[in-house]
Amino acid sequence: MSASNSSSPSFLSRSGTPLKDFVHDIMKHFKHEKESEAHQIFRERAGHKPKGIVPETVNPDEETVPGIEHPGSTGVIYCSDRAMANGFNYHNAHEWANLGQGAPEVGPIPDAPDRPDSVSLPVGSLEYAPTTGVKALREAVASLYNHMYRQGKASQYTYENVCIVPGGRSGLSRVAAVVSDVYCSYQIPDYTAYDQVLSAFKRLVPVPTALDPKHKYRLDIEQTKRDIRTQGLSVIIASNPRNPTGQVIAGKDLKELVSLSKEGTTLILDEFYSWYIYHDHDKELGKSVSSAAYIDDVDVDSVVIIDGLTKNWRLPGWRVCWVIGPKNLITALSQSGSFLDGGANHPLQLAAIPLLDPGHVAAEKLALQKHFRMKRDHVLKRLRGMHLDVDIPPQATFYVWLNLEKLPAPINNGLTFFEELLKEKTIVIPGIFFDINPSHRRNLFNSPCHHFVRLSFGPPLEELDRGLDAIERVVKIARKEGTKQFGHSYKKSLDSASDHHI
Repeated sequence: MSASNSSSPSFLSRSGTPLKDFVHDIMKHFKHEKESEAHQIFRERAGHKPKGIVPETVNPDEETVPGIEHPGSTGVIYCSDRAMANGFNYHNAHEWANLGQGAPEVGPIPDAPDRPDSVSLPVGSLEYAPTTGVKALREAVASLYNHMYRQGKASQYTYENVCIVPGGRSGLSRVAAVVSDVYCSYQIPDYTAYDQVLSAFKRLVPVPTALDPKHKYRLDIEQTKRDIRTQGLSVIIASNPRNPTGQVIAGKDLKELVSLSKEGTTLILDEFYSWYIYHDHDKELGKSVSSAAYIDDVDVDSVVIIDGLTKNWRLPGWRVCWVIGPKNLITALSQSGSFLDGGANHPLQLAAIPLLDPGHVAAEKLALQKHFRMKRDHVLKRLRGMHLDVDIPPQATFYVWLNLEKLPAPINNGLTFFEELLKEKTIVIPGIFFDINPSHRRNLFNSPCHHFVRLSFGPPLEELDRGLDAIERVVKIARKEGTKQFGHSYKKSLDSASDHHI
């Protein structure tokens, strides 16, 4: 230690460099998660420790109830909990910018039909609904899909092809519960909840495919066909439109993907963003995308569609969704639903029926596509102004898959960038949550998603700008003043936050 002109002592490393600068220099060259505070906070969370270590052991501090094992949290849950450790709560949410949660704004938007503001409660609706859902709603879903995607086709959906479920994750869980011991193909990056589904349902043996950003994360159908033949893939699970990259499989590519169902493979397609398509020409506005348009026989082709009111109707709080597929699948889902979730909310199922009227849907789709295209363009323009160019702009969804590699270390990785934004009251989702890695074996620094964050432009424009202002502040400081203040001093728990109200 040497004396300095200031009253505080300056600590030196063995080389004579001030210790603070020495530590900062190490941080700039992080190569392993053990060297990063943000990554260690992530690993300390129950269910997030690396697996596959020999000998495999159970952490007695983490697993205190015999026979119980934490599955790990989804990205949104982890990020919300970390935000709460930094003072976020649902009373001060208006002071924050939540660009993390995958939810659209739920209020009025220009030219859209009025928002639902009341729900009728007839006495019959106070009873349990069937585990497959109210028949009238199932009929409305089948009719809507026939109207939008199957006009002129001999094979038409009926209510027997539809199962109503209490949310998309419930739909995924019901489907996973009835799948036998199979090889299941999935892609990286993709929807964060697939990680937990593939971890919890052990009969699904996960087989990953890393999508190449050089090819705009396009799924190679020919390679998939070869994988089906050589690896014996029985199930393929994928989001379309694609979460988090904002890309979409459409037209000929989607037709070829659906054709895989004729090769002894079941396709499980998460189509929650099927209306969020940003067309190049206004004359195409109002068009949506679904594999339902390319199915030959709705009871023979093994294509499973999961969708609902959550995103397209902008009603995430209703938890009314559906699974569409062959009749034999629906009877199996009725059985798995009886022990998994018991069924969707009865009164809200009844309230949903008029919302599926084709005229109402057409007006919703048109307004949604115009409004969210405007927000997408606004976000991309602001990011360009910060010299944060988006390599692959979104064609669909309401997400921007932002590459941070050109930023100075340590904020050039998603977890550290996320932690720094929490200090600015802004939430994003680190890219590693979309690295579907059920075994949790990989060093996080080796993840293909490590240098990314997902930004949602689902929230209202005012909230988007608050978040973008925060991103701009962090980036400006890093570029003008250096990054010594980044990568450390993170609040680790609710106990260390100044506001404990959740």
